[in-house]
Amino acid sequence: MTRGVLDTGSVRASTVSESYDLRRRRASLLGPLAHPGGIAVGVCSLVLQGVHGAPVDVVPEVAVPKARPRAAAGLVRVRRILVTAPIEVDGILCAPLRDSLALAVPGLSRLDAVAMIDSAWHQGLVDERGLAVARGRATGRRGARMSWAWWEDSDHRAESPAETWARITCLDLGCPPDAVQLWVVGRGWRARVDLAWVLPDGTLVIVEVDGAEVHTRPDALFEDRRRQNLLDTRRTLVRRFSGGEARSGRLAAEVRSMLQSAGWRRRPVPEGAVFDIERAELIPKPWV
Repeated sequence: MTRGVLDTGSVRASTVSESYDLRRRRASLLGPLAHPGGIAVGVCSLVLQGVHGAPVDVVPEVAVPKARPRAAAGLVRVRRILVTAPIEVDGILCAPLRDSLALAVPGLSRLDAVAMIDSAWHQGLVDERGLAVARGRATGRRGARMSWAWWEDSDHRAESPAETWARITCLDLGCPPDAVQLWVVGRGWRARVDLAWVLPDGTLVIVEVDGAEVHTRPDALFEDRRRQNLLDTRRTLVRRFSGGEARSGRLAAEVRSMLQSAGWRRRPVPEGAVFDIERAELIPKPWV
């Protein structure tokens, strides 16, 4: 891969999603391996710490102790930044998560940046105060001014990058969801849906963003069918999209067309409310 680093090819991906993850990790590990004692920074550090949402093609980046100058090794970019308190992840030194976000976000696209912020926040790797600190530390970096508002677009409820892409593209088209991760309850069952909008007549529009591989397993298909049969009633509209459709904006365009036809006006769902599918209305959460 570069001088002193050989990829044995012994790890094989069994799915397309796994192959993308392997590409990300492969690139993220390259810097510390090519520069012994080096510290993974930026997107590479976030990938190694389990943050999702990075672009498939990650630029290998590393910092060296005390920010000493060092020539790049092949594909690896050497950053002259001081990492004062590196952490160890599986034997690899990484920059702390806040510093990694501060370096990564200004250099990413908006969808990738918000997806990575969402993932770190959702997993509890950083809290709201930590995000404020990271945002402040990004000040002065190239791209920081353009990306300043992206931090405010983040939402800790997003459970996958695809959900982030769906929410952000809908926001950009003027139809942000009224609810994210909304509980829908029925007689003896409950289900949480990815995104939801409330139409003027009380109908609930439900959008689910599916991961292709997870939802093509026989057991997953059976559960999805049972769940959709419960959710699909006279007072609900259920639409399902792929992650690719969420990222491309197709999901947002179709949702906007549907909402405009129904005369939708934004009606954010109150915190803690759920949708009772039997009564077809929002009610306070019926359980503790």
